[in-house]
Amino acid sequence: MELAPCSFHSCDLTLDPNTANTQLILSDENRKLTGVKENQPYPDHPERFNKEIQVLCGESLTGRCYWEAEWDGCAEISVSYKGISRKGVSDSVFGWNDKSWSLDCSGYRFTVRHNKNFTHTRAIHSSSKRVGVYVDVSAGTLSFYSVSDTHTLTHLHTLNTTFTEPLYAGFRVDYESPVNSSVSL
Repeated sequence: MELAPCSFHSCDLTLDPNTANTQLILSDENRKLTGVKENQPYPDHPERFNKEIQVLCGESLTGRCYWEAEWDGCAEISVSYKGISRKGVSDSVFGWNDKSWSLDCSGYRFTVRHNKNFTHTRAIHSSSKRVGVYVDVSAGTLSFYSVSDTHTLTHLHTLNTTFTEPLYAGFRVDYESPVNSSVSL
């Protein structure tokens, strides 16, 4: 299914530096994250992810929201409850718990993850490395799209659930190769 972007309600997001793992550099007015090897001298903060190379946005997702993100390398585009664990490994990884949903983007393959359940989507052969995310909080719908260079949306996957906590967009770069992996809003 292909859709025009104007049929969605766009939302403006910025990355929350207090949640950023120390192997992330935030730039472009907190609209881009880049994975690095060296730990950054960020101050301790209870909201900071201490193991996983990921970050949440500062704005909660309410009503109907649509946003796009462009990635390079290996990245995950996620929606998460604010209450996701920030410490340790498996409970804090986007998509590996019941508090988050994730689209793993690597090359032209996509994998949707939630609560350690994985769904592989069809491969999209496009030079674009941009995805769109649509959330309808009251309807309990979360949809992921591949966005072409001509701004055409190709549906990848839709999840239906009942959201029980405030939602936030989140992003993660691959733990094995964080260097040169990035996500831009």
